[in-house]
Amino acid sequence: MTPLQAATRETFWTIGPVGKAAFYWLAAVAILVFLYGVYARFAAYTRGSADPRDRLSNLPARTLAATKTVLSNENQFDRDLYAGVMHTFVLWGFLTLLVATTILGFDIDVYRPLAGESFWVGDFYLAYQFTVDAFGLLFVVGVGMAMARRYRERDGRLWGKHTSLEDDAFVWTLFLLGVGGFVVQALGIVGQPARADETVSFIGMAMAAGFQWAGLTPAGAEAVYGVVWWSHSLLAFAFIAWIPYAKPFHMISSFANVVARDENAGARLPNVPADLDHTNAESLSDFTWKELMDGDACTKCGRCTDACPADTVGRNLDPRDVILDLKAYRESVSDDPVVGHRDAVATDGGTVPIVADEGGVIASESMESCMSCMACMDACPVDIEHLTSFTKLNRQLVDEGAVDSNLQGVFQDVMSKGNTFGESPSARGDWADDLDDVDVPDARETEVEYLWYVGDYPSFDDRNKKVARALARLFDEADVSFGILFDDEKTDGNDIRRIGEEFLYLELAGHHVETFADCEFDSIVCTDPHSYNTIKNEYPAVDFAEFADDPMMPFDREEPWNSEGEIDVFHWTQVVEGLVADGRLGLSGDELDYTVTYHDPCHLGRYNDEYEAPRELIRATGADLHEMPRSREDSFCCGGGGGGLWTEHDEDVKPSEERLREAVEDTDAGDAIEKFVVACPMCTTMFEDGRKTGDFEDDVEIVDVAELLIEAVAAGS
Repeated sequence: MTPLQAATRETFWTIGPVGKAAFYWLAAVAILVFLYGVYARFAAYTRGSADPRDRLSNLPARTLAATKTVLSNENQFDRDLYAGVMHTFVLWGFLTLLVATTILGFDIDVYRPLAGESFWVGDFYLAYQFTVDAFGLLFVVGVGMAMARRYRERDGRLWGKHTSLEDDAFVWTLFLLGVGGFVVQALGIVGQPARADETVSFIGMAMAAGFQWAGLTPAGAEAVYGVVWWSHSLLAFAFIAWIPYAKPFHMISSFANVVARDENAGARLPNVPADLDHTNAESLSDFTWKELMDGDACTKCGRCTDACPADTVGRNLDPRDVILDLKAYRESVSDDPVVGHRDAVATDGGTVPIVADEGGVIASESMESCMSCMACMDACPVDIEHLTSFTKLNRQLVDEGAVDSNLQGVFQDVMSKGNTFGESPSARGDWADDLDDVDVPDARETEVEYLWYVGDYPSFDDRNKKVARALARLFDEADVSFGILFDDEKTDGNDIRRIGEEFLYLELAGHHVETFADCEFDSIVCTDPHSYNTIKNEYPAVDFAEFADDPMMPFDREEPWNSEGEIDVFHWTQVVEGLVADGRLGLSGDELDYTVTYHDPCHLGRYNDEYEAPRELIRATGADLHEMPRSREDSFCCGGGGGGLWTEHDEDVKPSEERLREAVEDTDAGDAIEKFVVACPMCTTMFEDGRKTGDFEDDVEIVDVAELLIEAVAAGS
C-alpha cells in the first residue's frame, strides 16, 4: 500500500482520554444550548397573532424554492456584486466546513464502531482534505471581504442606530474560526512528519512551510498543538451555543423567512377581520408571528435603507430601524429575552405605545414619511415584509385620530363625496365634455368590452384630464368598445388603505364590486397603476360575507369577488400595447424624434412587475428612449404614494426633484433629454410640482405615455 493509499490523520492527536471526554461533553452542552435557543425563538413567535395568510401551505415546494434562493445567493447579488460574491464565499465555505465536520463525526462515532474500520482514508481522505482547504479558503476570503467593507467606511450603510458589539463579535468569530482551523491543520502537519506528502492540503501545507521557515520544529508544534486545538474547539462550541441568542440566528430565521414569504406581500395587504382582533399595533401581541420573525431575520445589511426614497431625501424614516426597533422593544421588555414578551410600563403607569408622536417605540412621523413604494421590500435579501408592518402601524395612528390634518381632510372628502378632491360626484365625468369628436359611453347602460376605471386625478385634476382625454382618443382611434361609470365611480382605496383607513377602503371596495356586478363588460382597464393594483390584487380577496351582519357595511354580495371566475384587470398600457401590435393605431414607429426617458411607477413596476408595455409604446412612437440609472425594479419613487400626494414634509429636496435631477444629469443622454415620460397620474402631479420647485421647467417636459402616443397618431395621420 502506497503512502497516499493509506493517507489519513489522527483526529485527536495529543489529546488524551480525559480531553476527549471533555470534548464530547462540551459538544453535547453546546448543542443542547443551541437547540433550546432555537426552540425558544420559534416558541416566542407563537405569542404573536395568527397570520391571515396561508404561509405554510405546500411546505415542501416552499422549502425547495427557499433552498434554491438561499444557496444561489441570488438576492445578495441583486444591485451589489461585491456583497453577492462575499456572501457566497461565506455561505458555501461555512456549509462545506459544517458538512465536512459532520462526515468526520459520523466516521468516528458511527461507522468505525459498527464496521471496525474507517472510510476516512486514502483517496476519500485526500479529496476531503482538498475540498476543506479550498472552501475554507473561500470562507476566510469572504469573511475578510465582509470585514473590509465593514471597517473601511464606518459611515456606510452597515453602520447605524442598531450597530453594536454583537456585529463585531459575529464577524470576528467567523474570521478566527476560519483562520484557526488552518492553524490547527498546519501545526498538525509540522508535528507529524508522516503527513509531509499531504500536498492536497495546500493551505495547511503553505502555512506549515511558513511555520517551519520561522523556526518551528516538530517537537515545538506538538507542544503547542493542544493549546491551539482547544482554543479553536472552545470557540467553535461557544459560537454554536451563541447562534440562537444573537445576530448569527439570522442564518436560521432568514431561511425560515424566505420559506414563509408571500409573493404578493405589499401589493395585496392581508384582509382585516370583522372582529378587529389584532388589526392595529396597540401592543406586541397584535403583530403576527411572521412580523415578529421579520425582526430576527434582519441582518442589518441596510439595503432597505439605501433603497428608501424617504431616507434618501432626509425624511425621518429608516426602514431597517423600524424593523429593528420593534425587535429591540420586544427583547427589552421580555421577562426572558428569548422566549417571550410583555408590554413595557411607562413612567406614568401606562404602557409604552408602539407608535406615537412622542414616547413611542416608533415615531408617527416615520410612518407618515413612508411612500408605500415597496423599494425596501424589493431590496431586502431575506424577504422582510416592511409594508405589512408599516400599514399596521398606520392603522393604529388612524384609530387614534393621530394622522396628518391633511389626511383627515382627504378621509372626510372621500366619505362625503367619494373622491379625494371633495368635488361633487356628478362632476366626475365632466372631463369628457371637451371630447367633441369622441363619445364616452356609460358602462352602466351599455355592454362594453372594457369597463374603464378612470380614477380621481384624471377625472378632477386639470393636468391629468388631458391624459384622460388622450387615452379616450386612443381607444376611439383603435375602435375599442369602452365605457366609464360616471358618478358611480369613487376613489379606488389603494392609498387610503396604505395610510391606515382600512374600513373606508372596505366601503370603497364593496361599492365598486357591487357596481361592477351590475355592468356587462369583458375586462376592467385602469388609468392609474394604484387603481390597477388594488382592483386587480385586493378587491378579489375581500370576503364580504364577513361583514354581512355589520350595519356599517351593507354589502349585498356574500361571496368574495371573482368567486365565479376571474375578471381580467389591466393597466391601460397593457391594453394599448396589444392594439399597437395589431396595427390598430396605424403607427409606423418613426412619427416622433424626441429624446426621452421613462419613469417606472412603483405600483406598475415593483407592485405588479409590468415594465415592458410602457416602453414598447414609447418605442412605437419613434422616440429615442434612454434609461435612468435607477429604473425598472430599482426605480426611485415620485413621492406620491402612501398619502405623500396629500401631505407636506420638511425636506431640502423632494423625491420628485431628486428623480428629475437624475433624469437630466445621470442618463447617458445627459441634457439632451427633452421629455420625462410617465404612466401614472399621481406621478404626473408630483413631477409637475417638482419641475417647478426644483427649477427644472426649462430642462424637461412631463408627458404621459398616452399624450406621447396621441401626438404620434396625429403626426402619422
